[in-house]
This record gives sequence, C-alpha cells and structure tokens, in this order.
Amino acid sequence: LATDAVAGIQDMGAAGLTCSTCETASRGGSGVEIDLAKVPKREPGMTAYEILLSESQERMLIIAKRGKENIVCETFAKWDVACAEIGRVTDDGMMRVRNNGSVAAEIPAKPLAEEAPLYEREATKPTAAWTDDTDLQNRIATQSTVDALNSLLADPTIASKNWVYRQYDHTVRTGTVVKPGSDAAVFYIREADKIVAATTDCNSLYCALEPREGGRIAVAEAARNLTCSGAHPLAVTDNLNFGNPYKPENFWQLREAVEGIAEACRAFGTPVVGGNVSLYNESPAGVVDPTPTVAMVGLIDNEKHVTTQWFKKEGDVIILAGSDGGTASGDSGYNTAGERGYSLGASRFLKVCFGKKIGPVPKLDLKLEIAVQSAVGNLIRLGLLRSAHDCSEGGLAVALAECCFNPDASLGAQIDLCSNGPANREEDASRKYAAATEQNRLLETCAILFNEAQSRIIVTCDPENAEQILSQLKYIPHARIGSVIKSELRISVKGENLGWPVAELHELWWNSIRRAVETDSEPIPSL
Repeated sequence: LATDAVAGIQDMGAAGLTCSTCETASRGGSGVEIDLAKVPKREPGMTAYEILLSESQERMLIIAKRGKENIVCETFAKWDVACAEIGRVTDDGMMRVRNNGSVAAEIPAKPLAEEAPLYEREATKPTAAWTDDTDLQNRIATQSTVDALNSLLADPTIASKNWVYRQYDHTVRTGTVVKPGSDAAVFYIREADKIVAATTDCNSLYCALEPREGGRIAVAEAARNLTCSGAHPLAVTDNLNFGNPYKPENFWQLREAVEGIAEACRAFGTPVVGGNVSLYNESPAGVVDPTPTVAMVGLIDNEKHVTTQWFKKEGDVIILAGSDGGTASGDSGYNTAGERGYSLGASRFLKVCFGKKIGPVPKLDLKLEIAVQSAVGNLIRLGLLRSAHDCSEGGLAVALAECCFNPDASLGAQIDLCSNGPANREEDASRKYAAATEQNRLLETCAILFNEAQSRIIVTCDPENAEQILSQLKYIPHARIGSVIKSELRISVKGENLGWPVAELHELWWNSIRRAVETDSEPIPSL
C-alpha cells in the first residue's frame, strides 16, 4: 500500500473468488475478467466450479494499478509470498470467467453482488428457560459468597487465559503496548504512527436465552472494553457461530442475534466491516449455544491515554460508574433479590455454582451505556483516572478481584456497599435488615455481588481528584465505593464483612485453565 501501486484489495472469504471478484467490481462500478487457468491450485483437475468456490485460506484479491503490477509482485517476492496475475478490470460491468480459452461464466457483477435473493426462513422462538424456583432460592441462600467468588475466578470463562497466550509471541515486532490480561490488547502501528486497541466479546449464555439482547450486549461490552483502555471504538467484525439454520428455533436465534448486533453497532457508530459465519454446529448431544462473537478495534489518540484495568496505588479512591445493578420495573422471570430487584438471571454465578442456565438476561440501556462510556472516556483523556475496568461475567465481585491482579504488584480493596454504594441506598439499613428474613438478606447479598447488570465501570483515581471526578459523573449513576489497600479484597455488604486474600484469588484465577488441560505425564509447553 505504501508504494501506491494498489487500487483496491479484498480478502477471500466465503465463496472465494466468486465473491471477491464480483464485490470489488460492483463497488468500483466496473467489470472484471479472470482466467482460472492462471489461478494457483492445490491439486490438478479442478473444475471451474470448484476453483470459483474454493475457500482456501490466507488469500487476498489485489487490484494493482496499470503499469505497477511488477511493484506488487516484487513486494510479495521479497516476503516469500506467492502471487499470480489472474485477470483485469473492465468497463462493461460484467463478471467474466474464462477457463482454458473458453468462457465458463458471464454475469453482471452488480446484481450478483448486491441483488441476490433474500430468503425468509421459518423462525420459531424457543420456550424461555426462565423459572421461579423456590428450591434454588433456598440453595442460593446457603451458598458461601467466599466460596462462590473462588469458584467463579476458577471458571474457564472468567479465569486468566495465560496458558493460551503464553504459547505465542504476543510481542511480535515489539509493537505491544499493553500485554494480554487487561480489557483490550493495545499495540503501536509504526507505519501509521497510531495506537490501536482491539478486543473480542460474546456471552453465549445471554444469546441462548435472549439472542437479540445478547447480540446488543456483545457490541456494548466490546466498546466498553475499548473505552476502558482509552480508545474510541471504530469498527467491528463478527464471527457468527450457530446451529442448523433450517431448524426454526436455530434460525430465530441467528436472526435475533444479528438484529441485536446491528442495532448496537448503529448506536455506537461502529460499522461491521467484515465477518465470518459458522453454521451447523451441533451433534447428537445438542446444538451449541449461539455465539455471535464481536471483535472491535478502536483508536487511542495519545499514548498518555492508554489505561489498564489494574489498581495502581494504595490509597486510591474506587468509584463505580454506571448502572446500580437493578432490573427495570416490571421485569419478569427469575429474580432472587426481593425488594431491590437485582436479578441473577443468566449469570455465571447461577451457571457455575448451581448448573443453571436460566434468565432473564440483563437489560441493556444503550443511551445509558453510551453516556457511561463517554463520561469515563472523557475522564481518561483529562488524565484523571489511574485505572478503568468494566463489570461483566461474574458481576461486581469478580470485576473487583480482577482489578487487584496487577502483574507488577497485586493490590487489594476495601469496599463498602452498605451505606453509599449503588447496590444499597436504604436510609436505615439496620432497620431493613431486622425486618427482612435471613434468607432474603443472603439472597440479596449474592445478587449484589454477582448480578451482571450492564453499563458499569470501576475506576480509580488519586484522592485529590475524587471530587472533580464525582462532579464530572453527575449525569450518570455513580458512587464512591471504597479505596485501594494492600493484599486483601474486603467487601462490606448487607451487614456482613467478607474478605479474601488476593494472593489466593490470583492463584485460582491464574492457574485454573492450566490445571484443566495439563497432566503430570504430558505437560503442554508454554513460553
């Protein structure tokens, strides 16, 4: 691209040459003619049909400027990458395919690319897996919150992925700014002199229960992760993993998830610039949970704005910005928290501790989400924050623990959710406790710690900046909930003082996946 020899470029994904040629011609308002005899092939005797639809990986279609073809070929040769000149751009709007001297296909490019038939398949909404289970409420009321946090941090969905990323060189070409483990990867692109952040997100449990909401949340969480890293979200690519779309329930899930992604992308102004679809993911044991994974990239304006999720300094103030964790009035479905209305529906807490995959899914208010992200992003760019981390799987307790795991030196936190926290604003908490049953108190404790309400970000700052930050957050829900301390996570909630040694939490979180996949007889190497 730096040689100015390229007029256009597109990757070859679904349908291989067929899509890449007709789409580039259509967008350019031109035609294209290719010769399949010149296309590199993996085996002899391939038919024109097979060559056109082959989805061999790691291929790009490049439109070189006339007279600069040699520059393109020389560049590929320098990097020992194969290339071949297979055709030319025409001005007749046709996609023309030749093979061994004869015309194998000829069709207008624009209708093929942009006017393909749209199928309306049968779609049926599955029965919602929501229940009001009194026995489950009794079990939750006896669940140790200390043990619950331990179990959640050891869950592979939440646990550190270091066993995976340490097997690869994540510092290739020394452009890595933030190493793996924080909310987003941050890296420097020397050729463009830009700092870019990237993240991937999807909660398949949300998508199984309410795919439209799950799709919206996947986009919102990806944007939230970029915001917490100091970036402006720019664009999205997705990877849609679903079951057999000919089954009405599966097609309904696919359609709803895509609509949810589209709605959220429009709200954030993040176009979907590419993607991949993987269908028929099922076996005799059943279909996979819908997993529309969203990958999002963002731009960081200044190196000073790069922010990570970890607590930085003892004594710093901890503030929770965003939703208070309650559900909207009138919400139906599984609810464990009585008066305050916090829902544990679709939470990792229910899945990990009780094996339950039941809703309702947390509701996402896109206006609030954008307001929270805008406020936190502005604070980062003003240089007022030391850290920022979003709340997602596992809720507030898990997010606080993750903030403690600073790779340079672990820290702890003293958190008060009894008086001024957004999780509990009763004027006379002690009187409320006396009136409530012990079971309700325990249910509310679990719900406050582990509900997965959206639009929440934990930030820290120098105590001298706390009042200025609280003033900046006045238009969104927020609360000063604690301070950074040494070596222990302490949380006061519903009249109970809970505590976890950070070193023990980190050990569970850091080593869980390694223990699950390695054996003494055949350890899997890591870098």
